[in-house]
Amino acid sequence: MKVGVLGGTFDPVHLGHLIIAEEVRCKLELAEVLFVPTGQPWLKSHRSIAPAADRLEMLRRALESNPYFRISTVDIDRPGPTYSVDTIADLQKELGAETKLYFIMGLDALAELPTWREPARLAEMCQIVGATRPGRPNFDLSSLEQAIPQASGRIMLLDVPQIGISSTDIRERVAQGPPIRYQVPESVEEYIREHQLYLR
Repeated sequence: MKVGVLGGTFDPVHLGHLIIAEEVRCKLELAEVLFVPTGQPWLKSHRSIAPAADRLEMLRRALESNPYFRISTVDIDRPGPTYSVDTIADLQKELGAETKLYFIMGLDALAELPTWREPARLAEMCQIVGATRPGRPNFDLSSLEQAIPQASGRIMLLDVPQIGISSTDIRERVAQGPPIRYQVPESVEEYIREHQLYLR
């Protein structure tokens, strides 16, 4: 079985996340895509994030209409900082050795991969999928060779439609007043409004 893994803070989840996950699922014929919200993201320790319960509920609402999308709380359940190499190890143990994991990330994350914990081991444990923009020059995988030997054989690049939406921008818009309609699912927008998230 082939299973996609899309990790992130999802603070909040937005349509860009959903588009990438569905496109990769279809192109690679994945059985499902697991959305894995981080517990304590080590790369974002400089800022506060919404409580896990809020991020999980927004994810639940966003994914409920897609039978191929599922949430895993493996990173939230594990104490301490969240590292992707631990996420993949735990998911492999949970799903079994016969399951092949496809770890999905954007090009910005792919460029930072050498700074992550044990990037070479991560690449050995799963197939890394770098989501690229159609019509844009492909990422140079040779730039990762020092941290990840034979990176070109361990990482695949896949063109997916991407729209210029970011969780950071959504939080700013909520705090300042501009609309976020059509950037997040309607049910997520309602949750943000009802629980007064991101108003500082």
